[in-house]
Formats: sequence, C-alpha cells, structure tokens
Amino acid sequence: MTTTPAGLGHHAETFREDWLEGLADAYARTVRRVPDACGVISRHTPRPGKVAVVIGGGSGHYPAFAGLVGPGLADAAAIGDVFASPSAEQVYRTARAADGGAGILLACGNYAGDVMHFGLAARRLAAAGIDTRTVLITDDVASGPPPVDGRQIDPSRDRRGVAGDFFVFKAAGAAAERGDDLAGVTRIAAHANAMTRTFGAAFAGCTLPGATEPLFTVNAGTTELGMGIHGEPGLRTTRNLTAAELADELVDNLLPELPDLPAGGDGRVAVLLNGLGRTKYEEMFVVYRQVNRRLRAAGLRPYRPEVGEFVTSFDTAGVSLSLMVLDDELTGLYDAPCDTPAFRSLPGTHPAGSDDRTDAPAAAAVTAVTVVTAASDTQRDTAVATAAATGSTADRATAADLPATAALQAAFDLVAAHEAELGRLDAVAGDGDHGIGIVRGLRAAVAAARAAEPGPAGDPRSAGAALLTAGLALADASGGASGALYGVLLAETGAVLARTARGGTTADGAGAVCDTELFADAADAAQRAIGELGGARVGEKTMLDALDPFRRELRTRAGEELAKAWRAAAEAATRAAADTAELTPARGRAARMGALGHGHPDAGAVSLALILTAVGDTLR
Repeated sequence: MTTTPAGLGHHAETFREDWLEGLADAYARTVRRVPDACGVISRHTPRPGKVAVVIGGGSGHYPAFAGLVGPGLADAAAIGDVFASPSAEQVYRTARAADGGAGILLACGNYAGDVMHFGLAARRLAAAGIDTRTVLITDDVASGPPPVDGRQIDPSRDRRGVAGDFFVFKAAGAAAERGDDLAGVTRIAAHANAMTRTFGAAFAGCTLPGATEPLFTVNAGTTELGMGIHGEPGLRTTRNLTAAELADELVDNLLPELPDLPAGGDGRVAVLLNGLGRTKYEEMFVVYRQVNRRLRAAGLRPYRPEVGEFVTSFDTAGVSLSLMVLDDELTGLYDAPCDTPAFRSLPGTHPAGSDDRTDAPAAAAVTAVTVVTAASDTQRDTAVATAAATGSTADRATAADLPATAALQAAFDLVAAHEAELGRLDAVAGDGDHGIGIVRGLRAAVAAARAAEPGPAGDPRSAGAALLTAGLALADASGGASGALYGVLLAETGAVLARTARGGTTADGAGAVCDTELFADAADAAQRAIGELGGARVGEKTMLDALDPFRRELRTRAGEELAKAWRAAAEAATRAAADTAELTPARGRAARMGALGHGHPDAGAVSLALILTAVGDTLR
C-alpha cells in the first residue's frame, strides 16, 4: 500500500474492485454490481424492449464511467484498471447483464485498447444473437487533425474521446429512454459525437494507486495545452496562465473546430467546463466567467452550462472545455431527466429554449445495501481471481507444470523482473502502465494454463488448449491494447496447436509432434491476427516489429530442432525490439508524438522479445 498526494493508501491490485464495491454501497438506490464482472448496472436494468446503452473505460476517470449509470443515461458500465480499458470479457458480461432484448449500443472513447476490447465484445454479442452497434467518441481536437473539406476524419486512427463522452452518453441514454430502436439510438450517439468538440490543459500530473512516483509531470511554472487524460503530451507548453488567459486558449482552440450551426439552433451550445481531478470548483468558476463572455461575444448561447468533474484523470490538475452544438433534437435529449450517482437532471426544470439553469446538480442520497459481489463460476475464473488477488499463483514454477504452463511461468518471471523498465518505456508515449499490465496478465495466464493444461505432456493439442484458455485470461486481467493483443497472440497460437494432427496424430493425441514448422505456422497466424485486430503494420513501431523477424527466422529454420531454431528466432526479435528506437511511431497512442517518439524502444516490442526469450529457455 502506498500513499498518493491525496493522503490515502491504496492497494493497486485491488483498487478497481474496492472502489466499485464502495460505489455500489453508496449509491445502491441507483446502481448495483454486475455479477461476475467488473462493472455496474442500473437497478432498473434490464428492461424488456429497451435498447441497452453500455459504456466503459478505465478507472481513474470518475465520474466517467460508472458514475453515469442510471435511468435516462447509461444502462451499464464496464470498468478497467486504472487508465486501462476493460477487457472484452468484462464488456461482454456487463452487456449481457444489461440486455433487454432490443439490442445493445456500446459507446467508448477512441483509444486502441477500448476499440479492440469493445470490438471483440461486440463480435461475441453478435455471435450470441444480440444485435449490437458500437460508437467511438472522438471529441478531442488536440489529438488529431481537423476534418478536411467538410469530411469527418478517420475515427479509427485519429481523435480520442475525453470529456465530450458525457454529451454522447447523455444523448444516447435519453434516446433509449424515450423508446428509440437500436438504429435510432446509434444515430443519435453518432450525431452527438459529430457535434461535440473538446480542448484541455494541465498544470500538474498525477500519481496512480500503488505508485511511488508520478505517472507524468508538468514542469513547474508551465501549462501543457492539449494534454490527454492519460498524460499524453500536449500540443505545446506555455507559461502559467491567468484564469482569463486559460479561458481564451480553450475557446480559441475550439471555435475554429465547431461544426456549422444548424438552422433554427439559435447559436445554442451545451457547455461543459470539466475538472481533471485536482482543480478547485471556485477556480473553475473563475475560468468559466471568461469562457461565458467569449462564447457570447462569438454569437453563441451557452445552454445549461455545467462546471464540475465529469471525466477526470485521477489527481491531475487541469481543466477541459467541451462544446456540443445543439439542434432541436439534441436539445430535447440533453434536457431529458436522468438520475445517476454523479449527475441528476430533474424533469420539467429546463423549458424549451432556456439557456439558464434553474436547478443545481443534486447530490445523490447515500444508502447502505449488501453488495452483489463478483463470483467466478468456472475453474479458470477461480484460479485467475486467486492469482490476481494474491499474486501468489505465478510466484514460482512447480515440478508438475506441463510445457505450456512452464513456458508462461518463465515468461512471467522474466517480464516481472523488467516491469519497471517496461513502464518507463511506455511512459514515453503516455500512461506508463505496460509493465504493470503485462505482469498482471501473465500472472493470470499462468494460473489459467495451470488449471487447464491436460496431459500428455508432448501433445501439442494439450498445450494448445492451455494457451487458448491462457489468452482469454491474459486479455481479461491485463486490459488495454496490449492485453487484447497479447491475448490474441496466445489464443491464436493455441488454436493452431490445438487443431494440429501433425505426425500421424491419433484420436487421443498420441504421435503428435511440436516441431519448428508447427510453431512457424502458429507465429504466422498470430501475426495475421494481431495485424487485423490492431490495424498496425511492420515498421510502425509496435510489437509487430519484434514478432515479424521472429516468425521469419523460425520459418527459415523449419527443418531444425525446435529449441535451437526458437533461440535464434528470439535473438532476432530481441535485436529488432532494440532497433525500434530508430523508428517513428505511426500507430497507437504514441503515433501523435511523431519525432518525439524517436530514440526509445517500443515497450510492446521489448516485452514480446522478453517473452520469446524466456519461452526459448524452457524448450528442450
């Protein structure tokens, strides 16, 4: 347990579970825990015949996302670890709990991990016969170029979602509440996103639960304009600004980006001045004073402005300004009543056309109730939950470990020894959680493989089954983009091994051979799957830059003994990972850094090289 600047000690391993239980206790009149998942659901959900709006993202951003669940807003929220997306498994379980039979809208910010995990969950829901749509939120003007010739930018590569999430969630939730079908709710969410823009600034960084050093810092006496909510570097650094100067910067960066005002809209814009976690409300009101003046001077009418914390960045000092251009439909949806732990809008208090607030946000009543705790119902879940909670399951190898488990154990040991280094490399691009996340995921993978791997020890199908299970466990425990990618790597490798019949395999698996050619096939399949999921190519400074030389070397040595060929391929991956220091990032969160990302190896490529090296040391 460590102490943050706020003065509270936190266990990093249990932080997500602890705060979700506390939220459910405090706001039991509104939300309850999702059984078997890290998520919350409205007490009124599921409702037969109603579209379910399911949102989500990492911890550290409250009130987003769990604080925005309740009647008239979101139906449920899946929650990841601090600054990490919830896993596909958690999104899937949360969405299934919210399903009322009319379809599900998944809404999340446009971050690589969220895109992957929500996308994978959507596929599983569709396979289960549940009509599912996904809307990615892209409101942050600092994180990508503006639309070109009136065309929306490519949401798969560019702008991320920040405080404008709130406007999109509110509009979608109100549309679902009034009875719109899934296509209609999806249209509203996409429309609200297209009409929303955000720009932010930070004055000081944050320290994560369990950390002894800040995740990111802002130099004393300076302000980072455009910094992201995970510490992604801003557009530029300036001296400390007065409240009026800061307001001018926020407005000046948003006005040129606003979409055209709709006919009959009368210049109405919903306004959200959002605190990032440490900025006092009185300070934000001083900033809003100038924001209001500037907007009105530009011919805009601030409509029901909100000043407060809606999407935070743990204990970051800073603010962001979000504007949503309103038409009559969006105005009605924004006015619609809702009741959530963090935001409450009463019915009948916002007459049409009013741009003045007549009510204050009401504090939700506190009621104690027994929490519905997450409980595992499978052997894998039990083993993984124990590993995550105690950290003991993967502390050491056992004599009984079969090959897949032993390989994962060795990978865990080596990556855990380099956890701090991987975090430092990842911090160059933003949140610095790669080491923590991969260690957490590998711990769960070892536990899952140990619980699942059957004999005989030489059967590739036995190892394949264990790796399939381990991949799901890793993605679930790790979260984030890396968790999704590593989960797919293990699962795809396991799938190739599990279906092989090389060497005259009999029905019971006897005679199967784990040879170099088989693993070359698995590496090829893993590379294809990772490329499809993440959208990256070799040369864009990702883990593919280590995986590609590994698979090519393994393929050229297909006739050699496996242990020798693997070690040579792992050495090629290690060299390639080091060489990523000379690449300019072109994919993922680091891409927006451009040349600033040069000179540092990619954390994902380095961790993959470590894993491949460790696995090679276990081969005989």
